[in-house]
Amino acid sequence: MAGGEELHVEVEGRTLRISNLDKVLYPRTGTTKGEVLHYYAQVAPVLLPHLAGRAITRIRWPHGVGDASFYEKNAPRGTPSWVRVVSVPTTGSRGESRHGDTLEMPVVDSLATLTWLANLAALELHAHQWQVSATGRPRRADRLVVDLDPGEDAGLQQCCQVALEVRDRLGGAGLEVVPVLSGSKGLHLYAPLRPRRASEDATAVAKELAEGLARDHPRLVTATMTKTRRVGRVFLDWSQNAASKTTVSPYSLRGRDRPTVAAPVTWAEVEAGAEDPLGLEQVTLGEALARVAEHGDLATALVPTR
Repeated sequence: MAGGEELHVEVEGRTLRISNLDKVLYPRTGTTKGEVLHYYAQVAPVLLPHLAGRAITRIRWPHGVGDASFYEKNAPRGTPSWVRVVSVPTTGSRGESRHGDTLEMPVVDSLATLTWLANLAALELHAHQWQVSATGRPRRADRLVVDLDPGEDAGLQQCCQVALEVRDRLGGAGLEVVPVLSGSKGLHLYAPLRPRRASEDATAVAKELAEGLARDHPRLVTATMTKTRRVGRVFLDWSQNAASKTTVSPYSLRGRDRPTVAAPVTWAEVEAGAEDPLGLEQVTLGEALARVAEHGDLATALVPTR
């Protein structure tokens, strides 16, 4: 299929117009939109449970990752009527909005919706740490997230070393920690919250964790974003627990030079990565699918029970 040619396909009883399947979205690897659509269709059984009930921010690369991208929160013009759209307050986790402002955001609750977004070159899918109710009202946070972002002269090995410290400290507080490769440079660490908590409480826990680790391991960890403080250290970003913030979802593609994925990993892999700089590496879409075939969803603990 070449140029602007369109194909009508049926997905879960919905008819979608798919275009430009041969458009290259990742020039370095030659990965096309068709391959991106195939990835999302194949990974949907494990991805969709992580997106269920969550308003999704997208990052789109209409002309591929070598070109301009843009964030999109509101549902775009032309959104199909069957896509679930919810009104999300711009501030607050339970509906509080200082000026009454809201965003009209899509919820990715089906393969049809996922396919529609992938056709728009929405490569990255970012979710809040809370869901909306059946009536669309924001609920309390059901997970805590810590983003381990290595600074200059640090890398994934240092992130793995910090991750083990995070696991021990949150584990001591009774929280199970799930490691996920960010698909970029570092690691995301999630902990399911049972019962749910206010986003402010989750933020306070993550901030206390970050500041404590920065005090105890000042040569390895920083809790501040200042670039000069991050050289040779891992920035432990606690701020993504704010109700207004989103984090790239497990199994989402990333808009990097290669089609890498935010891929869940095992703690044995993290331990190996802490010992060996080549012990753990970011994975691409094909590798992510192979991992799912072998292990299933390694992040299933993050899927909240109804």
